[in-house]
Amino acid sequence: MTMARREDRLLFLPLGGVGEIGMNCCLYGSGGKWLMVDLGMAFADERLPGIDLVVPDLTYIEERRDDLTALVLTHGHEDHLGAVPYLWERLRCPIYATAFTATLLRSKLREAGLLDRVPLIEFRAGETLDLGPFRVRALTVTHSIPEAHSLLIETGQGRVLHTGDWKLDPDPLVGPETDAAGLAAAGDAGILALVCDSTNVLRPGTSGSEAAVRAGLRTLLAARRGRIVLTTFASNVARIDTILALAAEIDRHVVLVGRSLWRVVEAAKACGYLADRQPVLSERDYGYLPRDKVLLLCTGCQGEPKGAMARIAAGQHPHVALSTGDLAVFSSKIIPGNERTLYRLHDRLARSGIEVVSEKDHFVHVSGHPSRDELARYYAWARPEIAVPVHGEPRHLIEHARLARSLGVPQVASAENGALWQLAPGPARQIETVPSGRLAVETSRVLLPIEGGVLQERRRLMHHGSASVALVLTADGSLALPPTVGLHGIAETAGPLEAKAAAAIAAALTKLSRNARSSDDAVEEAVRQALRRTLKPISERRPLVRVHLLRLAADPGPSPEPVTADILPQDATAPDR
Repeated sequence: MTMARREDRLLFLPLGGVGEIGMNCCLYGSGGKWLMVDLGMAFADERLPGIDLVVPDLTYIEERRDDLTALVLTHGHEDHLGAVPYLWERLRCPIYATAFTATLLRSKLREAGLLDRVPLIEFRAGETLDLGPFRVRALTVTHSIPEAHSLLIETGQGRVLHTGDWKLDPDPLVGPETDAAGLAAAGDAGILALVCDSTNVLRPGTSGSEAAVRAGLRTLLAARRGRIVLTTFASNVARIDTILALAAEIDRHVVLVGRSLWRVVEAAKACGYLADRQPVLSERDYGYLPRDKVLLLCTGCQGEPKGAMARIAAGQHPHVALSTGDLAVFSSKIIPGNERTLYRLHDRLARSGIEVVSEKDHFVHVSGHPSRDELARYYAWARPEIAVPVHGEPRHLIEHARLARSLGVPQVASAENGALWQLAPGPARQIETVPSGRLAVETSRVLLPIEGGVLQERRRLMHHGSASVALVLTADGSLALPPTVGLHGIAETAGPLEAKAAAAIAAALTKLSRNARSSDDAVEEAVRQALRRTLKPISERRPLVRVHLLRLAADPGPSPEPVTADILPQDATAPDR
């Protein structure tokens, strides 16, 4: 049997968003060309000190960017488009998005200085895009942001339905309902593979409606006398619409706090959403409003240190403060793994006499992702030959695979980031593993490998501390002055331990031969070994050790001049620099 050429195959390659929540990025290959769907980011955790965001490693497609036809965005959430400003220059391909998503992206591109360079093309739901060997049509689905779409991708080897993020909301409040007829028609025409959201596969039933959340919040907020502060995901335009509507009902003014909220509200109004709602006020207007006339809408629903909610709770916001008797509502999901951070914020508010309400206490949130009954309904429309679970952690993907098989899907492609799958011709199978991973966003222009030296050094500093040793040696390699030792982030760092370490270092250097003392590498290694032997009895830490070595000139004379750069070895650094 002759193996099909890669140009004659339909390929699928996720570079992010599989085995994890966030950082979504998928590639489809056909006819020797590639199509990218979404390019998102994820939030860093405590394992990446000093880092807030991570983005996918695009090495594989960067090396093939001449064959990349386009990037098509399913919707405007950060985990689907947030990496574009950081990575587009590595791709330089056109980007396609509907109006609201494009408006959000333009704001980001403007901040990154890329607005005039990125070819950003708007399209409408139902429109077909001819992108080389790919024909792409967007089908409307409901989600927690306007203009979310599933993508029907037609190739010469078969048709793929890429769901994006979705749910089946019978009353979404903002935007149309899911295009059930279009999805069913796509299934009738034949779907080879369904690449589908797995986030809520473990939840029975349905995810619920935004209209029901509005009713729940109406009950909660009615007849409150103190200030009300509510925080939610900034991109949830339907929830913002609810807050504006309820504020009018209870005679309160909505004050927006947080740049991302302003960005989303302005984009929504520019695209015709929120048009009939009351104007919002800025945080500078807050102090002029009576307590019973204000409703604060803030960023920071996950307790992010830079979010408005955390700053308000800490008393660090320049314009907004709360007091006893006020109400704080977290109208959002408590993201697994983030409970500790969020509960610390809740406790800080509660200690100040503020009542805190979350999804655990009252009906204030519904998910934007499909539960099991909704997944089953989508599968009934699509009737794919292959199920490809994505957008989920391993437990979600495994359960999604079980569900797909129980619904009669003949094949399941258990994808992973970096796993290149052949979907056609023949049975679906993995044919290669390509470079993939994460890059940490240090600045808008600097991306660091997660396992690279800079972040490894930061992690080591965080877990093991550091030590600095300053040495001044004579021309023959003897100590001109006693070593100076500084210990940082290490238990029992008082003077006696530092003095003990200095004595051990001096003893180690005297044992070196003259030739060894003339070698900077040998001296530094002797210092590190002596320091670690001193610390080992009191700690298993392996601190990062910096040795600052100066060598005096051969004949400094009766009044030595200050040591200058020309008598230092090339890699030495003076302690006081």
